[in-house]
Amino acid sequence: MTPALAANIALPPVAIDATIERAIRDRAWFVFSLSGGKDSGATAATVSALLDSIGHPRSRRLAIHADLGRAEWRTTPSTVEAVSRHLGLPLIVVRRRAGDMVDRWEQRFRDGCRRYADLLTYNLIGPWSSSALRFCSSELKANVIGPELARRLRGETVVQVIGIRRDESSARQLTPVSKLDIRFAPSGNAAGTRMMLWHPLIDWTAQDVFAAHEQYHVPLHEAYARGSTRLSCAFCVLASLPDLTIAANVQDNLSLYHHLVGLEAHSTFSFQPARWLADVAPDHLPETLKRDIDQARCDAGRRRSLEASLPKGLRFVKGWPPRLPTWDEAVRIAEVRAELLYRHALQHRYPTATMIRDRFAALIEERDLKRAA
Repeated sequence: MTPALAANIALPPVAIDATIERAIRDRAWFVFSLSGGKDSGATAATVSALLDSIGHPRSRRLAIHADLGRAEWRTTPSTVEAVSRHLGLPLIVVRRRAGDMVDRWEQRFRDGCRRYADLLTYNLIGPWSSSALRFCSSELKANVIGPELARRLRGETVVQVIGIRRDESSARQLTPVSKLDIRFAPSGNAAGTRMMLWHPLIDWTAQDVFAAHEQYHVPLHEAYARGSTRLSCAFCVLASLPDLTIAANVQDNLSLYHHLVGLEAHSTFSFQPARWLADVAPDHLPETLKRDIDQARCDAGRRRSLEASLPKGLRFVKGWPPRLPTWDEAVRIAEVRAELLYRHALQHRYPTATMIRDRFAALIEERDLKRAA
């Protein structure tokens, strides 16, 4: 649905509770998290209008954006700037000091390889985030924005206004209207800083959100004009095939597309569990990268087959390893690891069954000592 078609829809009420009402009366700071997407833009515009109508001072509002670097659409920074400027909100841009989203994916694979070589994991770990492991949201957004606000607004009550909706996913069905956020300003901290999250459009639909953009004349990201249903990274691990295809056909995204497909080829892990990013727009790939991906698919199949043959009683669980492998199990573990370590040019530190069993014994002893301590 386009914003134009949504123009005549009456906007639903903003979700508000007693905690947020009290924060407004107490002249708390209201900080709008802007991603460049439709939900954050509509949230900032709608809540700004509400705060204006009840006399909350504009001097105690600002916007903040966590820049994900190369993973973003190239026009995301300018869209965020345009939205904040349109709403008259001072803008803070923060970034993860250890690198951007692409760096984080690459780091995850390097760390996984190191841990695999050191027999700290049972299976090789891929680079990508997932619906169950959204470090893209936690490490590059929440864990960067939160400390910045706690430092900058020390001693204040800070309401972070977030544009999420319950109809986006089943995981958000139980999201409250507001909640305390003690991750970055623990309760009872000496400075008196108090932080909370507010989800004012929690019961809205996408149609309502587009209507708000039209009503308040909020700039929309180019992705929507191109047909995307949502905005996140240019290539998101949770994106649909149509959204990935749209992004891959934008010239500004091609270098990122090639880079991520190259990481698929290097790691042998597909971008999404059931989809290789390379398959989204194969015509945009150079021949050398196509050949690398063909080899990676074969290697991925071989890896899955090898790992499926590992002793099931030793699968990775919390507190791993669960027990010492038998001699035959240790032989099989050594065989599987030898092939995977060779494929990824990793050092083979435990090549024999005896060394495998000794390593497991050392890990079990270390675990038990930690538990005892």
